[in-house]
Amino acid sequence: MRRRCLPVSFMVFVLVLLSFQPVSALQPDEVLDDPVLEARARELSAELRCMVCQNQSIDDSDAELARDLRVLVRDRLTAGDTDEEVIEYVVDRYGEFVLLKPRFNYRNALLWGAPFILLSFGGALIFANARHRNTGGGVAGLNAAEQEQLDRILNDRE
Repeated sequence: MRRRCLPVSFMVFVLVLLSFQPVSALQPDEVLDDPVLEARARELSAELRCMVCQNQSIDDSDAELARDLRVLVRDRLTAGDTDEEVIEYVVDRYGEFVLLKPRFNYRNALLWGAPFILLSFGGALIFANARHRNTGGGVAGLNAAEQEQLDRILNDRE
């Protein structure tokens, strides 16, 4: 009985592992005949965001717009465009948001630099606070008149 359970468990394990593999939404009619061009098209479509799904590449999305973009990429490659020209064409048409990995430029420099700026600011704040504590910058001591008044109050309580 135990021996029969082992192959079934193994098959279930393999099926679970296979279920984690990414599924491509690429349709058979979209595949190019030239394997080199198809490989380039697959690399490019993995870099482009589906405008409908927004967190998937056009290679992984089933949306109609993603299909249109996959076909557009393949048409541009078939026409002889380089990878950079294809990306530029799609970005010019749909905007910078279509890229899954945005480029670094002056428009988004603050976005890229914000974590470093915030970490530097926080580090400087912590350093200044620690330095302030070490210099005895806390509560100042009492002057003679205040000490005398405090002593009088404490003596009256006894």
